[in-house]
Amino acid sequence: MKKDIDFDSVEGVSIAIATSENELGQAIWNVYLINTNPYNLDNVLVTSKGYGTYQDEEIKTSVLRHMFEQVAPKSFVRIEPIDPAIFHIYNEYWVSYYIGRKIYDKKFIFVPESVVENNLIDISILNMRGVLHN
Repeated sequence: MKKDIDFDSVEGVSIAIATSENELGQAIWNVYLINTNPYNLDNVLVTSKGYGTYQDEEIKTSVLRHMFEQVAPKSFVRIEPIDPAIFHIYNEYWVSYYIGRKIYDKKFIFVPESVVENNLIDISILNMRGVLHN
């Protein structure tokens, strides 16, 4: 059972929502998993969903699951594209992975209106601007 598993704290793993330009010069947004640790993350599972209310209407997105066999040290992987039209709701990314035989688990939640121009920073590993959640 889950209560019997000893989960250590997650360190060196982040989720970023970052923007870049496509070939037409239009802004595109993607979600990235960043591993700043000096070791691999193995069997990485990321579950994503959006939820909240907007103009008194409840909104829920589909739950998506992404699997990455390995995320190398000091690297990143693109999880999924994201539409700015859902930046006004909660966007949750639940990440689970192994280091050796030990499992790690953490939820990263971007609160409504947190992905805005004023909150964008330079994310050097991505060479992009975005919002970084540690």
